[in-house]
Amino acid sequence: MLSRRHFLVAATAASIPAPGWAEAGAPAFLAAAKLPGGSYALCGLTAAGAIAFRVPLPDRGHAAAAHPTRPVAVAFARRPGRFGLVLDCLKGAVAHWLEPPADRHFYGHGAYLDDGRILVTTENAFATGEGRLGLWDAHRGYRRIGDMPSGGIGPHEVIRLPGTETLAVANGGIRTHPGSDREKLNLDTMRPNLSYVRDGAVIETVELDPALRQASIRHIAARPDGLLAMALQWEGDPAQIVPLLATHRQGEVPRTHAADDAAQAVLQGYAGSVAISGDGGEIAITGPRGGVAHVYAAEGTVEPRIVHRPDICGTAPAGAGLAFTDGLGGVLHPGGAALHRVAWDNHLVAIGPA
Repeated sequence: MLSRRHFLVAATAASIPAPGWAEAGAPAFLAAAKLPGGSYALCGLTAAGAIAFRVPLPDRGHAAAAHPTRPVAVAFARRPGRFGLVLDCLKGAVAHWLEPPADRHFYGHGAYLDDGRILVTTENAFATGEGRLGLWDAHRGYRRIGDMPSGGIGPHEVIRLPGTETLAVANGGIRTHPGSDREKLNLDTMRPNLSYVRDGAVIETVELDPALRQASIRHIAARPDGLLAMALQWEGDPAQIVPLLATHRQGEVPRTHAADDAAQAVLQGYAGSVAISGDGGEIAITGPRGGVAHVYAAEGTVEPRIVHRPDICGTAPAGAGLAFTDGLGGVLHPGGAALHRVAWDNHLVAIGPA
């Protein structure tokens, strides 16, 4: 039986709320970066673009998954990679080191389910080429507890649809093998798709028009009402101009969106990231090869407005609008801009429950 003293200590500890993101400097975003000396880190950025914290990484990072309530982030290696680091953003230290099974590698993205209890990671079962989603128990030291199908080949980004326990998966369709580094092994037969997964089962799979079979579905973003946006990367004839943004609602046919040919050609067949504005009215795709972002009206058919910025790639919702990062250290946000002596990597991840 507990003594009165032990009971009071236990009750006091139970009444102390767990630290949240506010205690880590109230960051609004996560972004991986290369530092001036050549090392790497994951940074927390405030809504005004200031660096709230910085946690070292052992190698180049790609994207991160932000826990919905705790100051914890999971940073993933650039694909194909075998590290996923669970970072304590208060202490600036690694809390857990995730390694996939021997026949897997990570694809650079992850998402939380069940109010942050389960971490989901995109993985390649490279012996068969099958895409899988790894499952990790965040309440038990990120112990691996299983996996499930991604619904396709080359799952890159996975997100939880806002307000649900349904996952959307961007299956890029590209088969790779760690023995071949980053070589794309099936470009002639690739079939990318968008899959929806719930309770361990694929409940819907969507492919684009057959003419876009070589448009790899790489990155995705979702709006609370279920509208989903896809950023595409073209693996076909580089002289061909194709749409690089598609949108979808469950149960419907996907739509593609493109600027006029001259503006579309500037993207050079590559959309690096995608985000839906905080008010839901705009969708942005970034084109780092062309130094532009195209920002579309989410419900319209008008030409996009164009943001010019060298090596622009990261984008995320910010307030009612959008924020962007670039490889020169710039952070653009609705209130202005900030500049840091770092090279931001591909993605800007918004922090907060969806």
